[in-house]
Amino acid sequence: MPDITWEDPFCAEGSACFRLGTDPAGNAYIAIAGAEDAYLSDSREALRTMILDIKAGKADHLL
Repeated sequence: MPDITWEDPFCAEGSACFRLGTDPAGNAYIAIAGAEDAYLSDSREALRTMILDIKAGKADHLL
């Protein structure tokens, strides 16, 4: 397993908590809190783009 530094969980009421993490090699990770060994991984740039797109409303149709 890579050397991942996990952020505190992001939680909503009554739903799963997600964690974001990074490693020294420039990779980004997303996992459900408590299941960090089953993560999704991509570049930090990909994570940055996803967050900016979500903030811009591009995922509002999922709400």
